[in-house]
Formats: sequence, structure tokens, C-alpha cells
Amino acid sequence: MAEPHCKSYYAASANPTAAYPELDGDIDVDVVIIGGGFTGINSALELCERGLRVAVLEANQIGWGATGRNGGQVTGSLSGDKAMERQFKRKLGADAKKYVWDLRWRGHDIIKARVKKYDIRCDLKHGHMLTAYKPSHIPGLKDMYREACENGMEHQVELIEGADVKHYLESDLYPAGLLNRRNMHVHSLNLCLGEADAVRSLGGQIFCGSRVTQIVHGKRPIVKTQKGQVIADTVLLAGNAYHHLAQGDMKGALFPASLGIMATEPLGEEIAQKINPHDIAVYDCRMVLDYFRLSADKRLIFGGGTNYSGNGHSATAVETELRPALERTFPRLKGVKIDYQWSGQAGIIINRIPHLGQIAPNVYFAEGYSGHGVATSHIVAEVMANAITRRTDEFDVFADVRHIKLPFGKRFGNTAISLGMWYYKQLENLK
Repeated sequence: MAEPHCKSYYAASANPTAAYPELDGDIDVDVVIIGGGFTGINSALELCERGLRVAVLEANQIGWGATGRNGGQVTGSLSGDKAMERQFKRKLGADAKKYVWDLRWRGHDIIKARVKKYDIRCDLKHGHMLTAYKPSHIPGLKDMYREACENGMEHQVELIEGADVKHYLESDLYPAGLLNRRNMHVHSLNLCLGEADAVRSLGGQIFCGSRVTQIVHGKRPIVKTQKGQVIADTVLLAGNAYHHLAQGDMKGALFPASLGIMATEPLGEEIAQKINPHDIAVYDCRMVLDYFRLSADKRLIFGGGTNYSGNGHSATAVETELRPALERTFPRLKGVKIDYQWSGQAGIIINRIPHLGQIAPNVYFAEGYSGHGVATSHIVAEVMANAITRRTDEFDVFADVRHIKLPFGKRFGNTAISLGMWYYKQLENLK
């Protein structure tokens, strides 16, 4: 049975949209996409814009998973950029470094164009700061600043240090920050819902509550649900952490991560101006980081405490876990009422390079939204649409990447510590 959206601020403030039906019967299309998050919906939109007949099958609701639960930050900070450069050199040679830099910002341009073209109301704003949590983080910020300036972004980035940080955030936590005016933040569920409406406006078919039970491979694969089936020329799996199909081919590529986020009561214009006068989104430099931004109605949306045990957060325990960090960041908000708290599962690729490939000549997969976020999921969708329509060979660059797989045969026990230690060891190996 299809589950409703979790009880998040995003769901409570979602734009009204016409309901999507459950698949009931047989249909025939050019491409069937499994998964109604950013990757699946934007792949569908890319393909519909190119004139293909497309169907999307979503087990629950549009944006039900990480797409509708995340922090809403649209950044160009590819955490696997160095690993990308090394691996892409096999295909791109000396062009790999520039390709990866340009890749950082491609998703921003796609999102801005989508919002404008389809008039999507999603509170899209510019401005983001990556903050140092301790003095040892500052040299890294300076390196990022220099790199941005060397690539023509000197008018879009600014290194903020010492007391000047207080001009942007009413917090004593951060000794420095890298302000990036090219980065953005957004109501992520409304963005995805708007993109889904765009798919529907172009003749694409979207079915919710339509969990896929089987893929029958062949010259024209058949994708089956409980009440119907889709016959197509091509299949795209875009389910990330929540998919349960083709595990023999894809098992071990995704590392489980849980996220916890909460939203305060509306703070009012005066308090919002004091704690975050430039209305920027923020996250810090730590591996297990905190992140926050203001909503359109001046709530503080605050997330953090990601764990890698695969066990997830208890939705009712999110406030208990995150309130100390929120109040440490903004002492003014001590005791503030929390109106919403929610959690979710995300899938992270160990080397942070999106995992794209094929399990058959006409069956593609795309994993790795959560390793990069909102922007890169839009890039991945464009890459997958290009692969399906054979417009470029860019897909081959990603498909050639060698990914670390989780050693499922090894006993980890049930603790986050043992699995987490293995994860950090793999990250060290990638440096």
C-alpha cells in the first residue's frame, strides 16, 4: 500500500496538485522510469521535452523519499570531485579537471531554467555559506576560494573570517565561512512536484501507489505492478536508497545513511533578520555536519546528526538529538518550539560519484542522489536522457567509473561504529 508523505514541513506546505492515479491495466510507452524522486521525474521531463512517450511508476508519492525530506540546499560542492577527476581521466584525459568543475554548476542552471520555464513556485533563493567549525578548517576554505577565483567566480564568492562572520550569522561557532552567491536553496518537495506537473503537461504519465514487483527482460521489457504492467523500449531504475529491484546487479553500491531534520515555529521577521540577515543556507565542514536555512515563512529548518548504521532515526527523537546543536548555533533560539521533525533514509555512494550503468542493453540505472544532492540529481537526469536518446557519449564517462562496493559478506554487527569505521577507511583510501 502506498504511504503518504512523512509529516514534514515540506509536506505541510506543499503546493496543491492534482492527484496521480495508480496504474491499473496495461500501457505501452517508449521509456518507463521506476522512481518518482528528483532523478526519475527530471529524467522523465528531459525525455518528454524530446518528444518521447514516458511513464513514471512511483511506489508511494512524488518526492516521497530523500527528494522531499532533505535540507533544500543546492550547492556546487561535489564532495567526490578529486575522485571524479582521477577516474574521469581514463576517458577525458587532461580535460577531466575542467569537466568536473563545470559539472558543479550545471545542475544550478537546469533548476533555474526549469523554475522559470514552468513557473514553479518553490521559494528558490541564492546564497550559501560553507562554514569552518574549527580553525583547522580555514585553510581548506581558502583553497576552495582560490579555486573558485581561478575559475572565474571571483565576483560570486567571498571568504569571510573572524568577527565578520557575525554580519551573516548570529553565532559564535564559526571562525570563518566561504560565501557563495551562485549556490541556492529551495523548497525541494515543491520543486519536484512542479517538475512532475511539467511532465504531466507534456503528456507524460505518472502513476503513484504503483510499486514495481518485477521486470521481465527482453527486446521490449515489461515492468509489472500489482494491478498492471508497462511495456517499453527502455527501462530506467531511479530509486536510490528505496529501490529493491535488480539487487543482484547493483547490491552494495549504496551506503545507508539516515537523516534527521526539524523546523521551528515561525520566528517572525525580526528574529529571522537577527540570526540570518542575508537569508543564506549554511552547512559546516565536518564529515557529520549540521545544516540550516530559513523557510519562506521564517522558520529555521535545521538538520544534522547523519548516521551510517542503516537503522535510521526515530522521527520522534529528532528534536532530542538536534535541539542541542540548534541552540549551540543560535543561543537566541533556546527553548524555541519545534513544529515539525522528520527523518528518512538516503543512499550514499562511497566515492561520491553517481553510480550510473546498465544491467541490460535496454535497462539503465541511476543511483547516488544523496551523495551530491538536489543539483546533481538534475545533472544525472540529463545524462540519463542523453544516454537513452543516444545524444552524447557522456554516460560512458560515468559508467566507466570503478565503484567501491559494500562488503555485505563481512560481519559488521548492528552498531553504527563498526560500519562507520569501514566507511571512513574507504574515504581515506580515496584521497
